[in-house]
Amino acid sequence: MVDPYKAGFFSENPYAAKTAIHGKLVVVLRGRLEKRELELIPMISRAVQKHEVHELIITDELAAGPGSKVNKIAYIGFVEIAKGGVLVVGDTLTVQGKSVGQIVGFDETHLPNHLNIVIASENRVDGIELGVQLEAEVNFK
Repeated sequence: MVDPYKAGFFSENPYAAKTAIHGKLVVVLRGRLEKRELELIPMISRAVQKHEVHELIITDELAAGPGSKVNKIAYIGFVEIAKGGVLVVGDTLTVQGKSVGQIVGFDETHLPNHLNIVIASENRVDGIELGVQLEAEVNFK
């Protein structure tokens, strides 16, 4: 079986248009790690379903992307998806109306329990430092 992403079949992002993904924060996390060793999968997208809960992790490793390893992270929290859809590398994460960063990849360490959604930002801050609250609106566009 050939994976079209690994094989380089796409010269550009194939997602021409898609709906935004919305949810709410169900857990606020604190803490950061310097050597987490998250392994981002080579695929640029992941489908998420209504009521699934996934973890939001931020990194300041701005060169991170599909297929790379991420070490420096901070934990934001867990989001419950309100309506299913597809998350794609490059989507912008907004929490409580504030832009946090862009998706750089997905780590499947904890599947089938949850997906780690890794966000790149110049500011590696955790959920407490971001000032996010439980039930905060979360958007991916």
